[in-house]
Amino acid sequence: MENLIQRFLAQRRFAFVGLSRNPADFSRLLFRELLARGYDVVAVNPHLIAVEDRHCHARVQEISPAVTAALLLTPPAVTETVVEDCQEAGVKMVWMHRGAGRGSVSREAVGFCRARGIEVIEGACPFMFLPRAALIHRAHGFLHRLFARGAA
Repeated sequence: MENLIQRFLAQRRFAFVGLSRNPADFSRLLFRELLARGYDVVAVNPHLIAVEDRHCHARVQEISPAVTAALLLTPPAVTETVVEDCQEAGVKMVWMHRGAGRGSVSREAVGFCRARGIEVIEGACPFMFLPRAALIHRAHGFLHRLFARGAA
């Protein structure tokens, strides 16, 4: 999974699906951090017109030019619909975020992606893999890598 995560983060442009309307929400913090690091993050939320002074799309299919990767911070039931949108839009790589709690991962959505050749990252948070992230994120990343090796 580490290789897939690095390939995802090597994408300089991707959809960010599930941004909160609340500016103090974690999703907005991550969005701002990715922008600050030079990523061209394309916002997707059907309930927002703009976020952080950037246009927000209602669906992944509306993004032009199209993206090939998408980061999902959606409830699992919504993730199941979003991966269908991603497939229709030609997305080839999906990251289903999970930090604390349940996250975006849905077994059904993971199965949908795999059956259609969409690479999928099940869980984890991009903060854990970004260089020079805050100590708490680096610690989570270390633990994630440690336990991922033990499961292999």
